[in-house]
Amino acid sequence: MSTTLDGKVAVVTGATSGIGLAIAQRFAAEGARLFITGRRPEALRAAVEQIGGDVTGVRADAAVPADLDALYATVREQAGHIDALVANAGGGTFVPLGEITEEHYHETFDANVKGTLFTVQGALPLLVDGASVVLMSSTTSVLGGAAFSVYAASKAAIRNFARSWALDLKDRHVRVNALAPGPTRTPGLLGLVPDDQQQGLLDNLAGDVPLGRVADPAEIAGAALFLVSPDASFVNGTELFADGGQAQV
Repeated sequence: MSTTLDGKVAVVTGATSGIGLAIAQRFAAEGARLFITGRRPEALRAAVEQIGGDVTGVRADAAVPADLDALYATVREQAGHIDALVANAGGGTFVPLGEITEEHYHETFDANVKGTLFTVQGALPLLVDGASVVLMSSTTSVLGGAAFSVYAASKAAIRNFARSWALDLKDRHVRVNALAPGPTRTPGLLGLVPDDQQQGLLDNLAGDVPLGRVADPAEIAGAALFLVSPDASFVNGTELFADGGQAQV
């Protein structure tokens, strides 16, 4: 039985845990020849084993252009092109206004904005005409968040990348969309607070979602699969919210 990504080459950055790992697992299950990245070799090896299928792990920090050069050299050598790219690597931490440091600003914008920029720009020679690019945004791109302003601002930048790059790449018919998850149960989210506060964080976040719960990473992976699939062939330059309605009502 054929699946959605049979014969397609996909790259997913930051795929060792959480949403990135779930996206990689779904793409592999759908038949993709997959390349994933992670910063920690042990976690990267574990993810490759967990994903299974035709997957290659490349140690890379998306905020380091030389690491991305090495990633794309591997893709060029082993596959020759890219059909689908998910720029997922990134993250953030809670820091309220008045306590924001230059280090915090650079750390957040390097991971989320610089990393996304050079992930996509570095892929351009390998992207086939008609390829799909997915940028990882967040509901914070349109919602305020106490002590989360730097992260939110970085995700607002991602939203505009999608708008602008859809125009830059229009002659190649490359679709560029942003995917904005709502609160999702991931190690990254839970790691924002001490262990004894994690359930309270999840409960508070669920209270802001009309569906009354946080997402499972597999649900976000389903949205990513839609964006790179033929079903989304006329979806371009948009921000798709997979947020249980949090930012919609």
